[in-house]
Amino acid sequence: MRAAMGSAYIRLRRLTDSLQDPEKVARFQRLCGVQSSPSHEERETQEAAGDGPSRHRGSRHQNGLVENGAAGCSEKKEKMQAQRRNSLTGEEGQHFIIRNRLLFYLFTLGTELGNELFYISFFPFWIWNVDAQVGRRVIVVWVWVMYLGQCTKDLIGWPRPPSPPVLKLEVFYNSEYGMPSTHAMAGTAIPLSLLLLTWGRWQYPFFFGLILAIVWCTLVCLSRVYMGMHSILDVVAGVLYAVLILIVFHPALDIIDNFNLTYKYAPLIIISLHLALGIFSFTLDTWSTSRGDTAEILGSGAGIACGSHVSHMLGYLKEPSPDTLPFPIPPITVTLLGKAMLRVLMGLVVLLLIRAVMKMITIPMACKVFGIPCDDVRKARQRMEVELPYRYITYGMVGFAVMFIVPYMFTWVGLH
Repeated sequence: MRAAMGSAYIRLRRLTDSLQDPEKVARFQRLCGVQSSPSHEERETQEAAGDGPSRHRGSRHQNGLVENGAAGCSEKKEKMQAQRRNSLTGEEGQHFIIRNRLLFYLFTLGTELGNELFYISFFPFWIWNVDAQVGRRVIVVWVWVMYLGQCTKDLIGWPRPPSPPVLKLEVFYNSEYGMPSTHAMAGTAIPLSLLLLTWGRWQYPFFFGLILAIVWCTLVCLSRVYMGMHSILDVVAGVLYAVLILIVFHPALDIIDNFNLTYKYAPLIIISLHLALGIFSFTLDTWSTSRGDTAEILGSGAGIACGSHVSHMLGYLKEPSPDTLPFPIPPITVTLLGKAMLRVLMGLVVLLLIRAVMKMITIPMACKVFGIPCDDVRKARQRMEVELPYRYITYGMVGFAVMFIVPYMFTWVGLH
């Protein structure tokens, strides 16, 4: 028995070591057309021939420079291109080229499905135009998945794949640990929870929803390996971890949502719980981008829950009768699309204004309260006393606006 367990442990260890091998990440990148940059002379030869590959620099969202090296450029443009080529450095001065633009843009889209821009666009769109009840519950899953994922990263403390041999196409999150991939966790939990929560509530083929969820998850997971930010093991662990969290939380979503809406002291408990979780996460490790992201997620979750409570208490949340389920998918008309786009544009303007105003207020206020010099804002924001209240309050107000302020505005202007 002991020998069998020892043998199983050895096989498991070999499997994890194999999945964590950075060479596998590098091989996948080469397979997809990501290669180390050739020498300066070779670049000049390629450009003179007019078929030089696209060059990209690692940045927050892979907004690398795309150059074709075509002949006949103006002198000013050539100078600008030369200056940019000299700055095409990734982590540790790396240079790389992209030989397959289609895969680059596809995987850039995949990695954006786990970034703030997607969340602040997708969740409000779903809540304002599709189904607020499903949106609230998906956000509960998202908050717990991301929080547990970020905390687990800091507790395990495994670094991201080393470079070289891996080429880092994205460096903004490189200060964070890698195990598990929170992009993979969100890319698994969001589409699966949407499928589980909408099936039986809306009329659509289950097979279509399942295929969409699989494609979404696969695209996000492969994008993290393509970008050089995670090993295969990080991604696999993220998927399995998200499924486990979803198994635990999905049966409780009705209870959680009903508590948020109806319990008299729900806002006080929600704010206190999310704030306590934020303080705990900030004590796990030294500063990294994950701390601010965690505070943003917790603040957004608290704001959404509190906004839902206020809307329910004032009678603005009207849930349909169970007899009307499942809902038919309405025909896509110009009027429907026009109203949806108008809601999104008006709502996002309000959200961005609230975020900007709260940022201007909370950072100086936190610096003043805790006696922290505010001359260097970037340095001040890395202090827990500033970053936690700034992120928590700012994104808490954004979440509150998503569920209460903006829908009330829609009612007032006749867009509800």
